Amino acid sequence: MTATKGLEGIVAATSSISSIVDGVLTYRGYDIDDLAANACFEEVAYLLWFGKLPNKTELDQLNKSFSEYAPIPDELIAQIKLYPRDLNTMAALRSAVSALGLYDAQAEDDSQEANENKAVKLQAQLPTIVAAIARIREGKEPIAPKQGVSIAENFLYMLTGEEPSETAIKALDQALVLHADHELNASTFAARVTVATLSDIYSGVTSAIGALKGPLHGGANEAVMKMLNEIGSKDKLEAYIQQKLDNREKIMGFGHRVYKNGDPRAKHLQKMSRELGEQNENTELYEMSVRIEELITGQKGLRPNVDFYSASVYTQLGIQRDLFTPIFAISRVSGWTAHILEQLADNRIIRPRAEYTGPTTQKYISIENR
Repeated sequence: MTATKGLEGIVAATSSISSIVDGVLTYRGYDIDDLAANACFEEVAYLLWFGKLPNKTELDQLNKSFSEYAPIPDELIAQIKLYPRDLNTMAALRSAVSALGLYDAQAEDDSQEANENKAVKLQAQLPTIVAAIARIREGKEPIAPKQGVSIAENFLYMLTGEEPSETAIKALDQALVLHADHELNASTFAARVTVATLSDIYSGVTSAIGALKGPLHGGANEAVMKMLNEIGSKDKLEAYIQQKLDNREKIMGFGHRVYKNGDPRAKHLQKMSRELGEQNENTELYEMSVRIEELITGQKGLRPNVDFYSASVYTQLGIQRDLFTPIFAISRVSGWTAHILEQLADNRIIRPRAEYTGPTTQKYISIENR
C-alpha cells in the first residue's frame, strides 16, 4: 500500500450528483453557467435530491414544504440564547444542527422517504438557525420566517426584519445556486463517511459543518474580506498586494486544487459584486477586487475561485463577515443531503487503510526496566 497525501487524485466513490471535468462544473449534467443564469435555488435543491428539475407542481409542493418546515423549535431558540455572545458562528451552527435532531420524530427513521423529508427540513431550517444566531448574539429577538417566499428572500428578511431589494434577493439566490454542491469535497466526504456507518442524517450534516468550519475548507471568503478591510482604499492596494507577493504570502481567494484554468463560478459572483455596488452607489469593493485579480493573475497566473468575489457580494448585502461560512452551509446542505441519500441508497461503510510508518519489532519491557 502507498499513501496519497490528502487523498489527492484518489477516486473514493462513484456519484451522479455533480462533476468537475476539464474545468466544467455540472449538477446532474447541467452546466453551472446554465443553472446560475436560469434556475432558482429551490429548483437546484430539487435537482440534487431527485435527479431532475421539478415541474411547476413539484416546485410548488417543495416551496410549500420549505415554508412549513422553516420555523425552528422554541427549545432550540432557548438553547441558542444560552450560547456565549462572542461565539464562533460555525461552532454555534454545528451545535444547533446537532440539537435539531432531538426535536425531529423522524430522526432515527432510516427509510428513504423519511430521509428525503429530513433533507427538506434541514434545508428549510438552516437559514432560520443562522439568522437566529446572528440576531440573538446582538441581543435581538429572532424573526420568524415568512410564508411563501424564497429561501434567499426569507434569510435576508430574518436577518434584518426589512424587505430586501430584488437585486439583493437575486444575488443571494444565485450565490446559493453556485455553492450548492462541489463533488467530493472535504465536508461532503465527511457527511458520507458518517452516514455510511448508518448514523442518522443529522449526524451526517453535523459532521459536514464541522469539516466546513476549518479555514482550509470554509472561511476563505472571510479572509478575503479581512484583506480588503486591511487595505482600506484603492490607493493603498498595489503596495499592500506587492508586499504580500514579495514576502511570498498567500493571497486568499485564488487558485483551486481541481480547477487549473479558473473557477467557473467566480465570473457570476464578479457580476453580482458589480451590480450590488452599483445599486448601493459604492463600487469601491468591486473595483478593488478587480484590481487585485489583475495583479495576482498577471504576476502569479492564479485565477480567482468562488470565495474571492463572494466576499464583496455578501458585504454589500450587509452581511457580517463571520456569517459568510454559515451562508455557505445554507447552500451546501442541499448537496450534503443529496450525497447522504446517494450513499445510503447503495451503502458500504467507508473504511480506508493507512500506510504504517511507525517502529516495528518492538518488545514489551517491564515497567521496572523502562
